[in-house]
Amino acid sequence: MNKITIAVIGCGTIANSAHIPAYIANPDAEIKYFCDVQLDRAEQAVTKYECGQAIADYRVILEDPEVDAVSICTPNDVHASITIACLRAGKHVLCEKPAARTYAEALEMQKIQHETGKILNIGVVNRYNESVNRIKKMIENGDLGELYHVYASFRAHRSIPGLGGAFTTKAIAGGGALIDWGVHFLDVVMYCTGDPRPITVSGQAYSKLGKDMENYTYLKMWAGPPKVDGTYDVDDFVTALIRTEGPTISLNGAWAQNIGVEEMFIDFLGDKGGIRLKYGAEFTFYTAQDGALIETTPKFNLGSMFQNEIDGFIRSIQTGEKQPSHIDTVILSSQIIQAIYDSSDKGAEMSLLSATAETNR
Repeated sequence: MNKITIAVIGCGTIANSAHIPAYIANPDAEIKYFCDVQLDRAEQAVTKYECGQAIADYRVILEDPEVDAVSICTPNDVHASITIACLRAGKHVLCEKPAARTYAEALEMQKIQHETGKILNIGVVNRYNESVNRIKKMIENGDLGELYHVYASFRAHRSIPGLGGAFTTKAIAGGGALIDWGVHFLDVVMYCTGDPRPITVSGQAYSKLGKDMENYTYLKMWAGPPKVDGTYDVDDFVTALIRTEGPTISLNGAWAQNIGVEEMFIDFLGDKGGIRLKYGAEFTFYTAQDGALIETTPKFNLGSMFQNEIDGFIRSIQTGEKQPSHIDTVILSSQIIQAIYDSSDKGAEMSLLSATAETNR
């Protein structure tokens, strides 16, 4: 079988830490292009990985019939445009999360995927996490009984990334803590609970701690240093309640809060048992049996969810197998995130049931 020829668009942190090493480790994939508007980053990738060609213009990839598939690891504002161009050029696409800045952009991506028939997976990598998949199976097997509520917490003390830059500019990122961190937590919840249709969403997003950029105090800053003459118009705290056709879902998320304790977990609450998942790590199962309270933390090899994600993408190209991260599934998370922002802006609960039915036709 011929190898799948890959192009990586965007050669920043997520490409170098996850996508590129995973493609190199897959015997059925080979990278032909490293593309970045900062050409030196693409050239560094060629040197580091000893393969491929460095380019600055992704349109070279569109015109090359040898390229089968593309990983899009760019800022959020070009996810939709580059994805659509690649699909129309006959390329399969793995686009990093979030799918797009807005639900409307994600819907357009889904529409073009349906028109072209090419694969479009989104980088919701936790769907390839061993802990997450074990929890999903336990829920399906009835170990928790009736799952009635799920709570997600993604809260940190003062962890605003790249203050004043792309991460804190709504026109580029689409939002802040919710769309950056919350997309992963919400997607874990949706995946484990069977991707239930959302009915109503009520949320509030706040932009508080980062607004005074000159006086923002922090210990470390990923994607920094800060640009105090830049833009900060995104959320650094968010709270929401989502009613679905399955369990209710609530969340509290913060890039920055004046509480010096990080809380990164998801609680799955059933009438027979409950689970607390430590994000990116192990989980603990709580239940009662024979008059005793039982607490179990299974031990197993977590493996690499990023490798699993890339392997699944390559396999889907080879076999047509639809992956859990396909746009048709992930579109629900985009819809909910948009509804949280819309609810916050309008100060009202948003009804989604009719819109969801239309989306899934």
